[in-house]
Amino acid sequence: MSRIAENKNIRNIAIIAHVDHGKTTLVDAMFKQSGLLREGQVVNERIMDTMDLERERGITITAKNCSVVWKSVKINIIDTPGHSDFGAEVERALSMADGAILLVDASEGPLPQTRFVLKKTLEAKLKVIVVINKIDRKDAQPLKVLDAIYDLFIDLGADDEQIDFPILYAVGRDGIAKGTLEEKTDNIHQLLNMIVKEIPPPVYDPKEPFQMLVSDLGYSDYLGRLAVGKVINGSVSSNDLLVCINKDNEYVPLRVTKLQKYEGMTYKPAESASAGDIAVLAGIKAVKIGDTICTKNHPKALKRITVDEPTISMRFTTNNSPLSGQEGRFVQSTKIRERLFKETLMNVAIQMEEGGERDTFIIKGRGEFQMAILIETMRREGFEFCVGRPHVIYKYENGKRLEPIEHLFVDCEEEFIGAVTEKLAQRKARMTDLVHESGGRVRIEFSAPSRSLIGYRDEFLTDTKGTGVMNSYFAGFEEYRGDFNARFTGSIVADRSGNAVAYALFNLEARGKLFVKPGDPGYEGMIVGERNRDMDINVNQAKQKKLSNMRASGKDDAVVLTPIKPITIEKALSFIRDDEMVEITPKSIRLRKTILSARNR
Repeated sequence: MSRIAENKNIRNIAIIAHVDHGKTTLVDAMFKQSGLLREGQVVNERIMDTMDLERERGITITAKNCSVVWKSVKINIIDTPGHSDFGAEVERALSMADGAILLVDASEGPLPQTRFVLKKTLEAKLKVIVVINKIDRKDAQPLKVLDAIYDLFIDLGADDEQIDFPILYAVGRDGIAKGTLEEKTDNIHQLLNMIVKEIPPPVYDPKEPFQMLVSDLGYSDYLGRLAVGKVINGSVSSNDLLVCINKDNEYVPLRVTKLQKYEGMTYKPAESASAGDIAVLAGIKAVKIGDTICTKNHPKALKRITVDEPTISMRFTTNNSPLSGQEGRFVQSTKIRERLFKETLMNVAIQMEEGGERDTFIIKGRGEFQMAILIETMRREGFEFCVGRPHVIYKYENGKRLEPIEHLFVDCEEEFIGAVTEKLAQRKARMTDLVHESGGRVRIEFSAPSRSLIGYRDEFLTDTKGTGVMNSYFAGFEEYRGDFNARFTGSIVADRSGNAVAYALFNLEARGKLFVKPGDPGYEGMIVGERNRDMDINVNQAKQKKLSNMRASGKDDAVVLTPIKPITIEKALSFIRDDEMVEITPKSIRLRKTILSARNR
């Protein structure tokens, strides 16, 4: 197909970066300086972070679209996540873009997720603008970082045109972007001008009929399912009769009940959308990400969005503990199934299968962090359920078992090299590089099985006294490296129902680290602590002090317990063994044995 025409009034650009390098803050500045926000308008910081979880954690979880107008050119901006667990969001976003802004921290330089998102961008043959952000940091070294970016482009096999990228230096928080470090400016206009000048406008073939690739899905209480995507060829109007071509190459007829386009942060009704526009179509029920929407008379499918296969699986099941149904609104398996199925429609990286047992579902995804976000989202919506330990997904070829491997980057103080390498060696990781950085720090690279990193992050922070930084990205599949023991401690398990009592907990403190405090409800099979030996132990957490009429000095002193840290979903998932589960409710996170009865266990 010879695409010969351009839509010069539009630019579609994705903003890509590692976690916390300032993508969403930069979009804020573009909003404010393009005139989208009126003078004195009060808005939150990080406007694009619409989910509560995104605001709390300071990260982008879902790719989101918005638009600004600069010098009569509409710039559609797609804000992408920087964490590799949400890689499918990046792949979705890039399918709508014609160029990308690569944002790199002036101190930290390119990190593993920078590599991950840039690799996807170069594979899509997109034009890249490099922005070195946070040049106001005391430890900023922008020129050294620029050298590292060139090395990364060469390492990823960029061609001559891709490696000749334009560069800007920025302080996203202050809304400043400039061509040289010495330049004085107080705005981001150079970046907006560069997008218009350097990013190619969308191209299309004027002979082709209407085609649109569905890259995102939305939902409106009034309009129902919304299909979001870039118009590749032709144009569309409201009430047009179209067809949706699904993955089985079936033609599903549909009528566009409402057509909208992005204007700022929101959708605005539009009469028509032409090639290059990012359009939002309502009135389409059975649509999935990757489908093609085209005319009824000339149906022609586009290449589907492909995403990396999942590497982690987890078991979701209904909550059958004695405390079930007390805190959650949705506890039935049908409700849990509906919610998980909805997630598979909205997120191309999540897959769902029916489990072998009753009321059990197997969810597959890209990483334990992605799973933790899904669990946290569901509990905030009022769901109550149980989840099992994350397991890596193995592949089998020529009779050999293959496992997913991560390329792991560790940045820590020199004194912690021994502790880090010893722990990772036990988990079948292999060191591939070690570089001594300035200031007494080292940068170590490992090739590590994905399963070895489940639960290791907390240990790593303890071993490096909170000063270490660990990042990884999926590197492919290799032959299984052998078994290892990920946890050398047992569980302290309640042997009966009843609220925890201070007297009982005080006497249990010598046995290990406790997870409950006085007054917390408990039941037989609930895990109340981590034992300091490798065997499980059954205990009575509700044991009361024996009352007598004898008095003795010191006998009635107040019991003082060691404070406990509230357990988080990530910590719970990394702690449990194969015979244990996490009970999730809107108010509580409890650990438990899969089989509650001590006798049956």
